[in-house]
Amino acid sequence: MARTDRLPDYVRSAGAAALGARLRRLSAAMDGDARRVYADFGVTFEQRWLGLLDLLSSHGPLTVGELAASLGISHPSVSQSRDSLAKARLIAWEADEEDKRRRRLRLTKEGEALVRRLRPLWEALDHAAVALDEEAGQVAAALDRLEDKLKARGLYERVEALIGEDRHRER
Repeated sequence: MARTDRLPDYVRSAGAAALGARLRRLSAAMDGDARRVYADFGVTFEQRWLGLLDLLSSHGPLTVGELAASLGISHPSVSQSRDSLAKARLIAWEADEEDKRRRRLRLTKEGEALVRRLRPLWEALDHAAVALDEEAGQVAAALDRLEDKLKARGLYERVEALIGEDRHRER
């Protein structure tokens, strides 16, 4: 018997203490399933592209900053996705009319065609995710509360409050 057969699921057994690891594991599992769906649909698609393409399709040209703010992710993350989307010829950009230093990203004709092709698939993925959330007891609402609490007082501040005095005494 392999030794791992006797070991507990460390992340699951750690409970809330391993929340970050648990969320990454769930995200990886869901992204992996989505990749399989795209592959079955005959499309090479990175799940991280979805929000950018959907926003550009819905709102027209947007800057990296606008996309980052709407998606709640960093500028470098959006820039990486921008570069891979441009390499796939799904987006392009032009100088912003108001500020020539900024670039407005837009869908190319290929990007528009891909969005039209994927829209029914995205709707199916959305319905499946909503059903999964309902089966699991409204996890998205709990994540909203968790995200709000984390924004109000981050993990760093919480740990600092617990060990800050001891750490400062040791210096």
